[in-house]
Amino acid sequence: MRVLYDGFIYAAQASGGINRYFANIIKHLPPDFVPILTTKKNRTLNYPEHPALKIYKFPVFRPGRISVPLGKFYFRAVDKFARPDVIHPTYYSKLTGEKISFRRCPLVITVHDMIHEIFSDTMDPYGVIAREKKEAILGSDVVICVSESTKADLLNIINIPSERITVIHHASEIDAAISYGDEAVPDQPYFLYVGSRAHYKNFDGLCRALATIIESRPDIMLCVVGSPFNSKELKLIGELGLSSVIENYGEVTDGQLAKLYRGSVAFVYPSLYEGFGIPPLEAMACGTAVIAANCSSIPEVVGDAAVLFEPSETDGLTEALFFVLNHPAKRSLFISKGYERAKNFSWKKTAMQTVQLYRSLL
Repeated sequence: MRVLYDGFIYAAQASGGINRYFANIIKHLPPDFVPILTTKKNRTLNYPEHPALKIYKFPVFRPGRISVPLGKFYFRAVDKFARPDVIHPTYYSKLTGEKISFRRCPLVITVHDMIHEIFSDTMDPYGVIAREKKEAILGSDVVICVSESTKADLLNIINIPSERITVIHHASEIDAAISYGDEAVPDQPYFLYVGSRAHYKNFDGLCRALATIIESRPDIMLCVVGSPFNSKELKLIGELGLSSVIENYGEVTDGQLAKLYRGSVAFVYPSLYEGFGIPPLEAMACGTAVIAANCSSIPEVVGDAAVLFEPSETDGLTEALFFVLNHPAKRSLFISKGYERAKNFSWKKTAMQTVQLYRSLL
């Protein structure tokens, strides 16, 4: 089977969760599959791996008024002459510039979340992404949702038949096996936060809870993996007296991330919304306790293997942090449960379910 992956997402970002998703799908395709990836040549990317992978790159150049239309013509030619059996775009727009609904064979769209619709004021104030997403969903043959929670949100927002949606969970490629390198981790007890700090991620709530914790446990610190703090975050951290107890590790390797997970008192996931949420899965696979908000898809991912708190309750997160600190035996129990829970998810399983979906369209 020949599957065309329109690499629009690779033109938009050099790395990210969606990139990893498609890299793992392609990597685990059967050997008789021929994945075809289109992308732009002037980006430094870690391309997916597969023995039969064909990559078509267009060399972007200046002036853009010539490069852009030529690029669209090039990608349309690839779409036509690559003779794909199925098309699975990496985002809601295509490098061809054509509407998603214009295609010569069955088309699959993956919906990772409904953040742009639920948090439209800050994530998509002009509705550009929401419109593209809706058009892509309505123009596809099948929609993959990464959780039952995302499927429910999608059906609540966009009117499509439920039978056109298939739920296929994400997975994690990070586990304890890669956590024993010589990378630096803190010497003192620490909680860990990983990923984006957009407003719905509730990082502010974590900072306020930590400020209460250190009043009685001044030895505790918070490690953050992600982008540098912005001025608003630095102001809040300073006002809460946390400047000396929060350390930002920036972007780290998978090995260092696994080691940070394993060495932490707990990984904290206070997000108010997730389409799936891979970090809690990574944390469980690396052998630490998980503290997470009891909302959206998060309970679907962690099951009973995490300390869940109600984000609507002001002191819920603070109580959860204290609980893990003060009950080491129960913390160990959650770690054991987490190891077992993480075994339910694998990229091989995700890819095989996706392959079954591809084959059902022929």
